[in-house]
Amino acid sequence: MEGKSIISGTGFAGILSGVRRIVIAVHSHPDGDAIGSGAGLLHFIGETLGKEAVLTIPDPIPDNLSFLLEGVPHGSVLFHHENPEETVSAISEADLIVCLDMNAFNRSGALEEPLAASGAKKVLVDHHLNPDSGAFDIVFSDTRVSSTCELLYRILMETEQIGHDASRLPHATATALMAGMTTDTNNFANSVFPGTLAMASALLAAGVDRDAIVNEIYRTYRENRIRLMGYLLDKRLCITPCGVAYMILDKETMSRFRITEGETEGFVNIPLSIGRVRMSIFLREDEGFFRVSVRSKEGTSANSLAMKYFNGGGHELAAGGKLFFPADIPSREDAAPYIVRVTGVFFEGK
Repeated sequence: MEGKSIISGTGFAGILSGVRRIVIAVHSHPDGDAIGSGAGLLHFIGETLGKEAVLTIPDPIPDNLSFLLEGVPHGSVLFHHENPEETVSAISEADLIVCLDMNAFNRSGALEEPLAASGAKKVLVDHHLNPDSGAFDIVFSDTRVSSTCELLYRILMETEQIGHDASRLPHATATALMAGMTTDTNNFANSVFPGTLAMASALLAAGVDRDAIVNEIYRTYRENRIRLMGYLLDKRLCITPCGVAYMILDKETMSRFRITEGETEGFVNIPLSIGRVRMSIFLREDEGFFRVSVRSKEGTSANSLAMKYFNGGGHELAAGGKLFFPADIPSREDAAPYIVRVTGVFFEGK
């Protein structure tokens, strides 16, 4: 594990045990890895260490991830969009803040300022490139893992309480970590390392029901999602001469299909099944900008494109960012020409 400060899992558990008020923070628009690692750590702190903690979440979570928060103690999860004052108060009163699945505070949306201003000791556990190590007292950072859930699993396995025996993890922790790792690998389709499969094997042996997890994540969607997916693939999928597939989802179409948070998760991966497609870009309109997801095949850097043209970054084959209008493009109607132009320049330079 690479980072500003290297400590053992035993040291990690010791830090958690040595403080009174613990806050866990995850990034804005949280995905399965964020909620999985957050819920997993919350259960570990409560059930294994016998301490209380609060998980702070900036935005609503997708419905298909809500099962990960079932069974958590009342009041231990705070959503900023529902209880902003209580959430900020919990952060300001914390003795220790553990940030998960974000490489910097600016990934936490509405929680950026209170997290940065807090005088608490701060720990980062993350698998993205370029962690802001200077903002944290202790950093666990490793890009050679599938997910933050896998990295957190490795840390917890090293603790004295678990002793490299996955069966000693709280069942809810094991389930949450398996779920988060499953989503961040797109159900083992990408970013899979030897340690990823070892983790999955150990958790299965410990009694985690992966079939139930897969059912919750991938088989409980509303009909609206499937109908939107078909519409986008039929009417909105474009492929450039250099092999870049892109789809743009505007607010009117979202309203027409009554799409909620998280229901477009995974859409960006679908065009990669086309042989001539080297990269896939998915834009979803928000207030004054598009949220951008970029995926690519081996040999093409999604991270480089996102950093250079979409105010973002991430992993080599999976990245994200934002495209603002009018700052980056005059209007939302200029998004498609922008994609064609910048990807053409990007591939010309390869």
